[in-house]
Amino acid sequence: MQWLLGEDRAAQSLLNKLIRSNLVDTTNQVEVLQRDPTSPLYSVKSFEELRLKPQLLQGVYAMGFNRPSKIQENALPMMLAEPPQNLIAQSQSGTGKTAAFVLAMLSRVEPGNKYPQCLCLSPTYELALQTGKVIEQMGNFYPELKLAYAVRGNKLERGQKISEQIVIGTPGTVLDWCSKLKFIDPKKIKVFVLDEADVMIATQGHQDQSIRIQRMLPRDCQMLLFSATFEDSVWKFAQKVVPDPNIIKLKREEETLDTIKQYYVLCNNRDEKFRALCNIYGAITIAQAMIFCHTRKTAGWLAAELSREGHQVALLSGEMMVEQRAAVIERFREGKEKVLVTTNVCARGIDVEQVSVVINFDLPVDKDGNPDNETYLHRIGRTGRFGKRGLAINMVDSKHSMNILNRIQEHFNKKINKLDTDDLDEIEKINN
Repeated sequence: MQWLLGEDRAAQSLLNKLIRSNLVDTTNQVEVLQRDPTSPLYSVKSFEELRLKPQLLQGVYAMGFNRPSKIQENALPMMLAEPPQNLIAQSQSGTGKTAAFVLAMLSRVEPGNKYPQCLCLSPTYELALQTGKVIEQMGNFYPELKLAYAVRGNKLERGQKISEQIVIGTPGTVLDWCSKLKFIDPKKIKVFVLDEADVMIATQGHQDQSIRIQRMLPRDCQMLLFSATFEDSVWKFAQKVVPDPNIIKLKREEETLDTIKQYYVLCNNRDEKFRALCNIYGAITIAQAMIFCHTRKTAGWLAAELSREGHQVALLSGEMMVEQRAAVIERFREGKEKVLVTTNVCARGIDVEQVSVVINFDLPVDKDGNPDNETYLHRIGRTGRFGKRGLAINMVDSKHSMNILNRIQEHFNKKINKLDTDDLDEIEKINN
């Protein structure tokens, strides 16, 4: 998904934050690479072990965190260690990493000193506000701690100095506040957090601005960088801005397709695919289904056609505002609509327990037209979750798409059978 634009990635990340009401229980194993391999590796199973200030512990519990998440178990002892240590961490949305670095910032602040001591960079205004909310919630019992937003439109008088101890903002504005406008004295910053680095470097200019900010900070400033992915470009950037880091990586999750039955249906064109879809639809009493299309246009057309046939359908499309998308997902999650028609861009991070059927109306391909195996796994993995059996049906409408399907089969070394009428009885069992 490397060609996803920064805006798409930022919108996706915001969407994940809006629809996540609780932490994701990830099965990923965490791999910890320490800067000093001889020092003992601490991980904690409770927040008490971290010896937090009482008002912070109160804030943590008030937010509903009872025990540390997997990434927090390993990251927090490193982030809170004395002397401070730098960290590069890979973590997906919903793993509690925002709470972890917010806790680190709040722990380092001297509330008596009325100037910025912690600086957090976010790729967009909206994501900065989301992190700000976490800071406000967690610092709820720490009234002397104040937060300033360095974002476009937050105009301050020239020559003014900021008294808030924590500043969160976007790279361009933060750079202006540090260098041109001198609202912040970068030499007094103790903790520098770079959040969503993968989204950051997909956005024009953010990478250079972040590096320029980092170069103004004192040598002993603690640097913490987080990214959902560790592509080469992210990795190179991380190493530029975080000297001598500890590293926490997620081991590749061995997602299994063992609990998912996969089929394909042969058709000649789009209309035939639609008719086949309606036939399957009638034969199975679906708990809830997701249908993936390659383009917004196809998704819009398909949702309209299905509605015309009397099916209750929700549509997720890229041009919708993030808040609208979140509302659609919420309705689907509550079962108000049984079927969600969507494109790839919108589908990342949607975990709905009731999804038992995924239909690939279009097979996933990358920008060069080759099979996108990762996306295939990601899509059909929506079903075999939470230990349940799931079902994936692939629509094939040309020699080219048959070839794509064959290559997907080879990649996963899993046979995908042609869907016959006899299979429909079997399918019904899966869904009931």
